[in-house]
Amino acid sequence: MLRYLPVLLVLALWIYAFVDCLNTPEDDVRHLPKVVWVIIVLLFGEVLVGPVAWLVTGKVRHGAGRRSAGGGWVAPDDNPEFLKSLEKPKSDD
Repeated sequence: MLRYLPVLLVLALWIYAFVDCLNTPEDDVRHLPKVVWVIIVLLFGEVLVGPVAWLVTGKVRHGAGRRSAGGGWVAPDDNPEFLKSLEKPKSDD
């Protein structure tokens, strides 16, 4: 059973890098066009060169403190304006 583990790990990394490359927006791809990265990941996946190259240099990585993709707030309680609006008393009409 353990002799299959390296093969399964290589296959899992290969699939992960391929799917990650396909799902990455064109603006977040570095150094080469996205199509070239897909080809590199597919052709050099068995020797781990393609997937490792993609994960290390091909994609722009964002820090953990990144806001949502649109640049807005992740949750309402992150927005100070929303929190201020909760403190205002509501008037009854």
